Amino acid sequence: MWRSKTWSGTRSFKPSPTHARAETSFRLPRMSSEWAKRSLVALAVLSSSPSSTTWKTSLAVRIPIRRRVSSLRNSSRLLLPKNSGHLVPGLALTLLGLWHTINTIRAYALKGSTNFTVKFWYPFNSPFPNLKYLELIFILFFSIFAIFMQVLDFPFIRLSFELDNFEHASMFLHLAIFAGFTLSAELTHSLEGLSGVSGILAASVFGQELFLLHFHSTDHVGLEGHYHWLLQLIVLVSLVAALAATSFPTSFPAALVLSTAVVFQGCWFMNMGFMLWVPEFVPKGCKVQLTSSSDSMHGAVACGSHDADLRARALANMQFSWILSGILMFVGSLCLKLVGKCSSKAGFIEYEQLHSGVPNVPIAIDGFKEAQT
Repeated sequence: MWRSKTWSGTRSFKPSPTHARAETSFRLPRMSSEWAKRSLVALAVLSSSPSSTTWKTSLAVRIPIRRRVSSLRNSSRLLLPKNSGHLVPGLALTLLGLWHTINTIRAYALKGSTNFTVKFWYPFNSPFPNLKYLELIFILFFSIFAIFMQVLDFPFIRLSFELDNFEHASMFLHLAIFAGFTLSAELTHSLEGLSGVSGILAASVFGQELFLLHFHSTDHVGLEGHYHWLLQLIVLVSLVAALAATSFPTSFPAALVLSTAVVFQGCWFMNMGFMLWVPEFVPKGCKVQLTSSSDSMHGAVACGSHDADLRARALANMQFSWILSGILMFVGSLCLKLVGKCSSKAGFIEYEQLHSGVPNVPIAIDGFKEAQT
């Protein structure tokens, strides 16, 4: 019912077909093109009888949408383990590197440059003596768990004979060998004589990681290959630092570079997990491409143009520099805090000894010996 105003008041009347067609033609240009198309399709379906042609048309429209939704769900489920395969080891390496960095700087601040020695593991001080070897136990069990996940091809939970899975498992195998040997040597109280062997095994972990990353069976090309090439630089620095710490067991710079490189490697792993496997973090102009095989699905970031690829590589370089800058700022601040705190304590102890007369006792004893002779 419409209401029209007249000089005598308001009256209601039913619109005629002519008025309805005029009103429809007047409002139609105001609609957007998408809304107009949907309205016309809805009117055509409602006005027609439910014949076989209508059923076939609606069925043909609905099936691709359902397939698209199911493919998106499957791809998101398969992208999640790929993302977690970078985030979980990256978080573990970051925490392990921070633990070594803090303990290395603290040991150097307490012992000084003359009594400092490099350690490839640090005990966990707690009221419970069984938690002393927590670091080695954590590394050992995490490595074994990661090996099983690679062999069972998580999340499919099946025996996998993929070469890239065996290569990843081999990296964790060398880490398990290092943790198992060091824990056994510590439990048998023979680590002091075998500290060099632990250093060699620690260096072999980074050496095998660099070897398997460089000669990987899965060719990392494009933006993904650039991220892995930058990862190889971090692993190379870790390898050189581990060899230097093994050859020079009293070198504080070698121990600090080693622990800092482990932190950097963990942070870069997590950054790769976000930038390569989370579509929301993929650089502008690039997208995650999924290439499915018989039972698995692999992903790679593909850029739409050469300029987008160059921009994405430059963004990766800046991320590399920014993450390293943040780690160095943290390490520098930690060195200033811990070393300055220990230096002030040492100065206070020397001041107390000077005013208590303790250094005069050896002089008096020497003078008494000279008088006797």
